[in-house]
Amino acid sequence: MSELGSEESEESEAPADLGEYDGERNSEGERHGRGKARLPNGDTYDGEYEHGFRSGQGTYRFTNGARYIGGYRQNKKHGQGIFFYPDGSKYEGDWVDDQRHGYGVYTYANGDSYTGDWFNHNRHGQGTYTYKESGSKYVGGWINGNQGEAAELIHLNHRFQGMFLNGNPIGRGKYVFDNGCEQHGEYIYSTQAKEEGEEEEEHSLLIAPKWKAMDISKVTLWTPSVEQPTSPTEALQVGTPTEEAAAERAVAAAEEEMPSSAVTDESAEGGDDEPSSHEVYSEAKEAEEEEEEEETREEEENKDDQDDQESKETEELDTTKEE
Repeated sequence: MSELGSEESEESEAPADLGEYDGERNSEGERHGRGKARLPNGDTYDGEYEHGFRSGQGTYRFTNGARYIGGYRQNKKHGQGIFFYPDGSKYEGDWVDDQRHGYGVYTYANGDSYTGDWFNHNRHGQGTYTYKESGSKYVGGWINGNQGEAAELIHLNHRFQGMFLNGNPIGRGKYVFDNGCEQHGEYIYSTQAKEEGEEEEEHSLLIAPKWKAMDISKVTLWTPSVEQPTSPTEALQVGTPTEEAAAERAVAAAEEEMPSSAVTDESAEGGDDEPSSHEVYSEAKEAEEEEEEEETREEEENKDDQDDQESKETEELDTTKEE
């Protein structure tokens, strides 16, 4: 992404006789109204002036091929405007004092795009970044140009919901799958020995976070905030073993697709005293079969009693007729 100070930096036109100018002037001889200018560095401007400054609507063309079309105030981009960069990228949105500030859409040279809030030339606030190649989307918070705070990372058939810091997932979160289940867990940073003289903060940013799975549950409503750990009761409301295996495979694939960082999957660690999801499922199945067998026996006994009663009534009727 292009930054201010390169192709966005424009030549000042404050002095009245700076460069070539063809256009309207006021009674003081200042550039005022509509006009065209060619600056000493070769850039050109075609638009509105007020008291010698670019103010209003205009088009500024840079010698390197960049172009800006939009509002000006005191020679600075201000208001709504579109900036076309030499590499093919484009920004369309709000400007304040020559900086991207407010709401805007940035389309990058590789086809990726960001739509959302800007502050002092950086992505900051709430926004959506779309990765063209994979179709994945990051929807959530941004801090000084980096992915941060609560967000969703949406893929083709699943998504991750949790917290981000400096472009990496961190802390508790969950993967949500289209088959109707969720895998809860936590992204943690492995502890490594810090080299002598190395700053702790810089060192932590170099270590890729790892996903530690905890449990699987049914899909629940997610809001962009720090989530509480799943209760033991919710943890026992598990899908079939097939769903668990599918979820674990999908998480591994999700980590490979995650554009922001490369992460690895770790197996969930269950306690020896806790029943597994397969055991819970088997016990429920056995109870159901026993209940069905009991109902069948009761139906057979009732049928036998009914047959005996009908046979007895028939015998009594025959005896009555003979008499």
